[in-house]
Amino acid sequence: MAGHTKQRTTGLSAEELRGFKEVQRLSYECAEAVAAQLRPGVTEREAARMQRDWLRERGVRDWFHMPFAWFGDRTAFTNFKIPLQFFPTNRALEPGMPFILDMAPVHKGYTADIGYSGSLGLNPVQDRLMSDLRAHRALILDQVRERRSLRHIYEDVERLMISQGYANRHRAYPFGVIAHKIDRVKERSWSPTVFGFGTQALKGLASDALHGHREGWSPLWSPYHFSDHPPQPGLWAVEPHLGFRGTGAKFEEILVVTDSGDPEESAFWLDDDLPHVRRWAEEKSA
Repeated sequence: MAGHTKQRTTGLSAEELRGFKEVQRLSYECAEAVAAQLRPGVTEREAARMQRDWLRERGVRDWFHMPFAWFGDRTAFTNFKIPLQFFPTNRALEPGMPFILDMAPVHKGYTADIGYSGSLGLNPVQDRLMSDLRAHRALILDQVRERRSLRHIYEDVERLMISQGYANRHRAYPFGVIAHKIDRVKERSWSPTVFGFGTQALKGLASDALHGHREGWSPLWSPYHFSDHPPQPGLWAVEPHLGFRGTGAKFEEILVVTDSGDPEESAFWLDDDLPHVRRWAEEKSA
């Protein structure tokens, strides 16, 4: 019965939810495979290309955005002022250095957008950041189920970060977003990108923005007034991003929001078998 409610209230079938889940898992498999191959001297550009090649070998031909890689203090977006600074550079990986891999492939018409944090060898600071992100995943889900406004939830997430002693680094993203809506994308034989973003996916986001503007909601989850509304039913790629003295860490995964009156069915994470969730389960059992 619960599954039926989830399908009906998101406007997505069980098969469609499986499609999004599969591409999200594929993305995390890519992140783990590439992370295992990283060595001293590998550059951000090379790590981004490794992600692209791995996914293309498995049939990916379109993107919400092309893969990113950030090393060292770039994981905390240190001194980022303009969008071009997000693109991969020739920064080379060094022992003990933190990294973040971020990719948003479209596969068989389904979209995912994921973020994977790690380090080349031990990095106790990033380990602590990753452990403390667990509270953010729980807070976001609880408050979405309470139907708080996106802006209110954003502010509470930021307050939690500050109480933990960290800086909110998703403030550095365009529009300061912590999340954005994702949808299915029509499969095309030719899928161009503009500034690293797939034109098909951008078209869908623009359509959502126009539709939402008329109805009083936004597909961008930000600290600004246009996000001062309850979560819109659908799929959201959520990415709380912590920073501490030049080290950053985040996760990014799909949150499903429905219009069900049952709190547990009104929002749920699409998949609880992801690297960061397994990590927290291991920490808890230890």
